[in-house]
Amino acid sequence: MPFSPRIQARAIQLLFGGVMARVHKDLRFTDIPKRVEAIRVETGAGPVTCTVYRPSDTAGALAPVYVNFHGGGFIVGRPEQDDHICRYIAARAGCVVINVDYAVAPQQPFPAPVTQAYDVVAWVVASGPANNWDGSRLAVGGHSAGANLTAAVCRTARDRGTFSPLLQIIDSAPLNQLADPATKHSPIAKPLLNPHLMRVFTAAYVPDPADRADPLVSPGLADDLAGLPPALVITAEHDRLRDEGDAYAKALDAAGVDVTHRVFEGVDHYFTHTGPVSAGKEAIELMATTLRTALSA
Repeated sequence: MPFSPRIQARAIQLLFGGVMARVHKDLRFTDIPKRVEAIRVETGAGPVTCTVYRPSDTAGALAPVYVNFHGGGFIVGRPEQDDHICRYIAARAGCVVINVDYAVAPQQPFPAPVTQAYDVVAWVVASGPANNWDGSRLAVGGHSAGANLTAAVCRTARDRGTFSPLLQIIDSAPLNQLADPATKHSPIAKPLLNPHLMRVFTAAYVPDPADRADPLVSPGLADDLAGLPPALVITAEHDRLRDEGDAYAKALDAAGVDVTHRVFEGVDHYFTHTGPVSAGKEAIELMATTLRTALSA
């Protein structure tokens, strides 16, 4: 009898979580010093630990803030995999970066990660002066599963009328959890993501199939995108998730959202972490420069 998605997800966490979180040695930006501290945020789905990266010089003013959500297929909880990106953005964009250690499945499936992600951002907005950042100048973003959560946070904030990020970064996101992964194609024979692994991710994160069309789970299926924050959408040519990312960028643009969309050629999912190094660095620099412009507006 085959193992359940929950058991398979736990096996991936225990056996492959470290491998999945590896970063290419030439993408670690070890030449950029970091100033970090840990904070704990209470949310409606339990407390969340976050790592705060601070820029080296803010010229005495409160710095703007960027909230980052790591990837990992909704089941790998290793925010340190984004250390290189957080460090680089804090230094180059001149902002405080909050790296969120949100809950993962199967221990806490949907909607717990969405609740935590939104509540952390709402707390960041409200508690700026007490923590020496400017919560009114806010951006959010993430990678893979974290980009999905980013879209969910922006949608929830818009619907509740609570806050409006100046930018959302959607990097290689799963945006359609309803479609069979076997229908998501890549131009190369063996892309990083395979249909079986993707099914495990989805079944662990959203065990009730009825929830998979929810726009907080599948933002790419939503038809009411007007009023969402400006977006930087990054997709990778060889990624099985490329088509849904491209489609989401087009849909945002059609809804009147200001969108910058960049397709990186010749690379696969997670290239901002595993390389090729030149493309990874270019994408991270694009994030930093876009953030700097948006947060200084």
